[in-house]
Amino acid sequence: MNEAETYHLTTLGCPKNDVDSDKLEGTLQADGLARVDEIGDADVVVVNTCAFIEDARTESIDTIIAVAAERRPGAQLVVTGCMAERHGPELAAELDEIDLVAPFGVALAPSSTAVAVELGPTRRAPDFDLLNLPRPASARPWAYVKIAEGCDRACGFCAIPTFRGPQRSRTIEQILTEVDQLAAQEIVLVAQDLAAYGRDQGVGERAIVPLVEEVAKRVARVRLLYLYPSDLNDDLIEAIFATGVPYFDLSLQHVSPPLMRRMRRWGNGERFLERIEAIRGREPHAAFRSNFIVGYPGETEADHDQLLEFVEQAQLDWCGFFAYSREEGTYGADLDGEVEASLRDDRLAELRELQDGITARKRDELIGQEVEVLVDEPGIGRSHREAPEIDGIVAVPQTLAAGSLATVTVDAAYGPDLEAS
Repeated sequence: MNEAETYHLTTLGCPKNDVDSDKLEGTLQADGLARVDEIGDADVVVVNTCAFIEDARTESIDTIIAVAAERRPGAQLVVTGCMAERHGPELAAELDEIDLVAPFGVALAPSSTAVAVELGPTRRAPDFDLLNLPRPASARPWAYVKIAEGCDRACGFCAIPTFRGPQRSRTIEQILTEVDQLAAQEIVLVAQDLAAYGRDQGVGERAIVPLVEEVAKRVARVRLLYLYPSDLNDDLIEAIFATGVPYFDLSLQHVSPPLMRRMRRWGNGERFLERIEAIRGREPHAAFRSNFIVGYPGETEADHDQLLEFVEQAQLDWCGFFAYSREEGTYGADLDGEVEASLRDDRLAELRELQDGITARKRDELIGQEVEVLVDEPGIGRSHREAPEIDGIVAVPQTLAAGSLATVTVDAAYGPDLEAS
């Protein structure tokens, strides 16, 4: 790649990708490049892609093509992230617009040259690990912090271990150093399997509780995303309560016991409801989020009815429903019982309509209540019930300073969003 002075970075996918992009920005800036807001002003244009499901891959390809058309003559287009790691050779062969496909094994410094992409055997650890690269201070009052990379589970629908590798946890000291450098009011801890932090490849002890306790000493808020339900024990629940952010993002995926076995997942609807009700019994203001896969091979009408019943009973604050995506190399890819797309879409629509009503009612219940918000920017805040960039927001007076914590009264609700004064 030719010597360059400016870069533009486009990020797709989940919060974990956002952290990777921050690390890449730190590296690019350390190499002397300056960030620009417009693609057309950049000497190097980087697209950090997502490849989790088919829709994400389509969005990644569409974005690459759009960015290529917008860059100025002579600018270099670099594609990195999950798509580069998982489908690097195909990208390099099929998209002439790309100058460099840079998976995790390739640095993005301007002196880099294009190299052949070698994906290696399944579940290998990437050669180039972003976890402990330098990172700029947060420009917002909150920041994601990735505490581990990879995953040791073998869920039937998920290909992440094949291109992100097995779980590799950072040390508590490394994480705390990053937290201090970010200087944020709220730290959102993320990982593919957050609650398994510290126990890698079956070795070591889970250390998520002491980590949460240490981070909570440094910031006003700690939020946890992506909790595998079997690891949500009493100690972790108490640690979450102690942070003052009783927000539980549970990775449930489905509730039907036969389908859960086909998914290679732990748990069922009855167990999930017991845990949710127990938490609410200890903290009535606890907020819950989860995601569910619809149309996994073998999903019957009875399975779907169980999920509908669970959603009605659980009354989760936030819930996402996603169409099953067949992923090469996963257990589910070879299962029989494919669900027709039209039936799957009908089930998705039914679940989303049900949850939209539940979320709206739960937001209406907050009218007249006082809530403490973190002001993300003038006019926009969040209580403990709203994760950044994922859930609704609280519209607050413009006079409240960004980064401040303020107590406001909820005046109205508009779907997922609140208005407060």
